[in-house]
Amino acid sequence: MRLPQDRTIALDTMVFIYHFEAHPLFSPVTTKIFEQIETGKTKAVTSYITLLEILVKPFKEGNRRAVSDYTELLCTFPNLEFVPIGKEIAKVAASIRARYSIKTPDAIQIATAIVSDTALYITNDDTLKKISEVRIMLLKDMLS
Repeated sequence: MRLPQDRTIALDTMVFIYHFEAHPLFSPVTTKIFEQIETGKTKAVTSYITLLEILVKPFKEGNRRAVSDYTELLCTFPNLEFVPIGKEIAKVAASIRARYSIKTPDAIQIATAIVSDTALYITNDDTLKKISEVRIMLLKDMLS
């Protein structure tokens, strides 16, 4: 697996979750993705929706340590930028949501990828393959 170099990619929340939970099928792929990001071969963006979604389980379980650890790790990870949801992303997300009838969090993630001028958006959500404004790559297609 080779990601575009000298370009920015966008990551869906599930890429992080599969990595943190050491998913038996997808963690080898996510490990390679995060190695390329950490070493600077590829830069990555995601929206703060990712942080929100990752922190739900630790908050639900009352695991303050995990909340702190995940927040620290994610917000200081080299070559990974969390993009704030501003006016431009909101407008693009609304347009994407209207055009494709996808959920608001997915629309925000896709809009973040578009506004950030990324080379591709990595997810494992088949329903997002219909998006034409940014190249969508599924983790399951990266398994070879």
